[in-house]
Amino acid sequence: QVQLVESGGGLVQPGGSLRLSCAASGSIFSIYAMAWYRQAPGKQRELVAHITSGGSTNYADSVKGRFIISRDNAKNTVFLQTRSLKPEDTAVYYCNAFVEAGSPRRNLAVWGQGTLVTVSS
Repeated sequence: QVQLVESGGGLVQPGGSLRLSCAASGSIFSIYAMAWYRQAPGKQRELVAHITSGGSTNYADSVKGRFIISRDNAKNTVFLQTRSLKPEDTAVYYCNAFVEAGSPRRNLAVWGQGTLVTVSS
């Protein structure tokens, strides 16, 4: 069983910052890619940022220059540092990881439960 637990969401004013964290636990042998997605009310879930095991990153155009994804491989944790937040960044943010886990070993795509980010004055 593999779990992803997000934290760090909350209410922030426009222009503010938040740091989201996501920790993976369970019978994990390897974590390949990790990513953050978000889903705003009435909209489809979208990719925000992605990071490979080697540290290569890519971002949605809407967050480039404002968000930074990073990971601590020793702690099986991924972070999303957000800044210059806008009301349109309001969404539930979900952590996603592609892992090798379990017995027998197999590759899995795992999702966290989500953390709400609300940007409002």
